Amino acid sequence: MPSNEQRREAAKRKLERQLERRADRARKRKQLTIASSALGVVIVVAAVAVAVTLIRGDDDAGDASTAESASASAQSPGVMPVGRAEPLPELVSCTYTPDDQPPARPVDPPRTDDIDTTVATVSVSMETTQGNIGLTLDNADSPCTVNSFLSLASQGYFDNTPCHRLVTSEGLKVLQCGDPTGEGTGGPGYGFANEFPTDQYAETDPSLQVPVTYPRGTIAMANSGQPDSNGSQFFLVYDDSQLPPQYTTFGTIDETGLATIEAVAAAGDDGSISVGGGKPNLPVDITSVRLD
Repeated sequence: MPSNEQRREAAKRKLERQLERRADRARKRKQLTIASSALGVVIVVAAVAVAVTLIRGDDDAGDASTAESASASAQSPGVMPVGRAEPLPELVSCTYTPDDQPPARPVDPPRTDDIDTTVATVSVSMETTQGNIGLTLDNADSPCTVNSFLSLASQGYFDNTPCHRLVTSEGLKVLQCGDPTGEGTGGPGYGFANEFPTDQYAETDPSLQVPVTYPRGTIAMANSGQPDSNGSQFFLVYDDSQLPPQYTTFGTIDETGLATIEAVAAAGDDGSISVGGGKPNLPVDITSVRLD
């Protein structure tokens, strides 16, 4: 019988192989989207663990890889870390790397130096065609993400843009926004690294493949699953959802905003996205994003 150390080493080797395969697939991917597919059914004390992943266009290969990982984990969804193990310095620097796509709208990149983390939260009003969505951004835990979001908002990047994807499946209930093209392919022309909770794990920690619960009311960044691939797209969690802890959380949604999103979700989606969900049947456009 293999020892615990041997099992850990085997899991680490498997993860490294998976990361290599994902890096190869990433060069071929075109669309940024959340794949609402079951990664595997794992019964632990009669509980069924359902996880989902966020991938670009190469859907079948991505699902197969993550399904293998979920089956290997043999764990039910875990608990999202409550907060950082250690607070960040009062001032941090952020890196925003130009990517190989032009911005969906012309914007300047965010500033990178002396980003203040001492202001713990920032209040924002996101006006939509279906009602206001109040946001409280978590600057203390994810300052580079908040810095980018506020920079884009101040330049009108989100104004008059659709929330292009709604997912209402079991285990994943989100509204995805932030792409001016409305097709799930647009971004600001730069990428940046994950923050909380991803950076609370070692890069090769197998726990990164095990879903945790993203609580109702969470705002999180969409990404391609690759380093530095956050951009402008984000998703609003309107009911507890299970995802691997590889999506930066950067704030919460107020109850009025959740009621707005729930009304959109109640109308369903058109099922137009092959990996799950589609355009909301009740269209919802962001008209403005402003500091309170």
